[in-house]
Amino acid sequence: MDPSGIGNDCKNEFCIDNLIAARKSLKLCLEKSKTLGLALEKAGPRLEEINQRLPSLEAAVRPIRADKDALVAVGGHINRAVGPAAAVLKVFDAVHGLEKSLLSDPRNDLPGYLSVLKRLEEALKFLGDNCGLAIQWLEDIIEYLEDNRVADGRYLLNMKTSLKGLRELQNDGERVHLDGGLLDAALDKLENEFRRLLMEHSVPLPMSSPPLGEQACIAPSLLPVTVIQKLQAILGRLIANNRLEKCIAIYVEVRSSNVRASLKALDLDYLEISVSEFNDMQSIEGYIGQWGKHLEFAVKHLFEAEFKLCNDVFERIGLDVWMGCFAKIAAQAGILAFLQFGKTITESKKEPIKLLKLLDIFASLNKLRLDFNRLFGGAACIEIQNLTRDLIKRVIDGAAEIFWEIFVQVELQRQSPPPQDGSIPKLVSSITDYCNKLLGDDYRPILTQVLVIHQSWKHKKFQEMILVNEVSKIIKAVDLNLDTWMKAYGDTTLSCLFAMNCHWHLYKDLKGTKVGELMGDSWLKEHEQYKEYYSAVFFRESWAKLPVHLSREGLIMFSGGRASARDLVKKRLKTFNEAFDEMYRKQSGWVIPERDLREKTCELIVQTVLPVYRSYMQTYGPLVEQDASSSKYAKYTVQGLEQMLLSLFLPRRERYGSFKGRPTGSKIDNGVDLRRTASAVA
Repeated sequence: MDPSGIGNDCKNEFCIDNLIAARKSLKLCLEKSKTLGLALEKAGPRLEEINQRLPSLEAAVRPIRADKDALVAVGGHINRAVGPAAAVLKVFDAVHGLEKSLLSDPRNDLPGYLSVLKRLEEALKFLGDNCGLAIQWLEDIIEYLEDNRVADGRYLLNMKTSLKGLRELQNDGERVHLDGGLLDAALDKLENEFRRLLMEHSVPLPMSSPPLGEQACIAPSLLPVTVIQKLQAILGRLIANNRLEKCIAIYVEVRSSNVRASLKALDLDYLEISVSEFNDMQSIEGYIGQWGKHLEFAVKHLFEAEFKLCNDVFERIGLDVWMGCFAKIAAQAGILAFLQFGKTITESKKEPIKLLKLLDIFASLNKLRLDFNRLFGGAACIEIQNLTRDLIKRVIDGAAEIFWEIFVQVELQRQSPPPQDGSIPKLVSSITDYCNKLLGDDYRPILTQVLVIHQSWKHKKFQEMILVNEVSKIIKAVDLNLDTWMKAYGDTTLSCLFAMNCHWHLYKDLKGTKVGELMGDSWLKEHEQYKEYYSAVFFRESWAKLPVHLSREGLIMFSGGRASARDLVKKRLKTFNEAFDEMYRKQSGWVIPERDLREKTCELIVQTVLPVYRSYMQTYGPLVEQDASSSKYAKYTVQGLEQMLLSLFLPRRERYGSFKGRPTGSKIDNGVDLRRTASAVA
């Protein structure tokens, strides 16, 4: 055998053995790696848990590593910081213990509710006062721990963040955050209870009886004492929490609404009338009388009661508060509307009657002067004071201006034409009545006071007789107007009728009046004499001329000549009829307004004309009665003529339906024929 071959075989066997050994070794390593992987997989969560626990372990170990002196001192610092913080937390827990009571309805137990609310306020005050101190102590201990490296840095960082948030809350109004809004909710409930108490006991004042203006006593307080006490108790808590303005707003809203409801029954829509909405003073004259009564009622009964009630409810707070509250109620309830209406009257067109209405307004305001000064005299009522002063000034200036213009206006009327029907000019009748009112007991003292004030504003001394002297001057100006107007008529008879009307009016209507007393008996007697004089002239120049046309002269001579007598009678009757018709036509449009003067005048005309006509027709009527044309001459019956004469001078409103003369042959409504035979005339 070849030795080299044997050697190669030995080498191959050695290599195989090595490979087998290496394979076994690798297999063993793989098994170990797999076992190690499984072990590592199981150890992972444990390592994570250990990693999470390391910071706390490190923090727990840190004090051991800290300086010994720092560790000794830290206990005192912690105790000082934890004490206030623990007290704050204890009170905070107590605050939340009050929540159930404070979210209940105050009306069930108002004293108890207010007591609990006060405890809440005290707790919040404690928290407000001590939270800052507790935060300061905690900040100090954190700073100490940080400086001495006694605590963990992350722990300190979390503490700093928390304390920073608390400090920001404190600066932003810690009360809201400390109680979670509980105090505000409780205060809102108290406000609602305040409103409820007011509304349930605020009832409009009844207006049914007694009649307006006759109520002698001032209306009492409209709230029971127990309710006022509750309102004051609620006010105490709300004021302590800076809610006074809200309380006043509620009070003003409820009470002013109650006053408006009381006034609504008076129907005060007229207070909203503007200057452009009425044509003349007569259209709102009645409202001015109502205005005075309504204003007096509002001041003496409604506003007086509110004034007293404001004092009762808010007296503990101070004069300025309750006076300010009352001022708002008065303004919102309608006192300004009353004053504005008065101002509207002063801005209206100037008319004589406006003077009387301005005096009425002044009298109403003057009657309430003391009440206005007492109720609205405070600084809070400055708007009402200004409007009242402005109204009084406007009233006095306007009244004085109209009064001094009366004489001028009377003189200006002198240039206007007199009435075409001879009646009394409206100026004469109105100015005499007007002056009587100015001198009467109702207006004279008021007008005198107005003139005194107006003169004082102009730094002029008031003369005692200035009023009567001015009225006397006005009446004398009317006399001059009458003389001028008489001369303006082209017809003398109409001029006499006009003079008769006016002089009789001045005599009769002014006798026994203030103006009549002022002008004197001789002045009145003079007008009576003028009336008689012009009445005589009127008859002489008109109706007294008619009987002349019925002359009997010459008829006796023709007693034997019937035809000639008939012709003469016809001629004279025709002349009479023509004269009568012309006179009646002209004077049927004339007017005598005074009934007694008219009846007396008509009766005198009848007495002047009718007896002559009756006698003439009785004697000579038969001469023309049988004539075919008798209606041309025997035109009127005695009865018809009398009725025609008695219907003269009626004012236009009385003429409708009155009898007027009718020609012969016509019939009046009762069917009686006016034409009579001469022998039948009585």
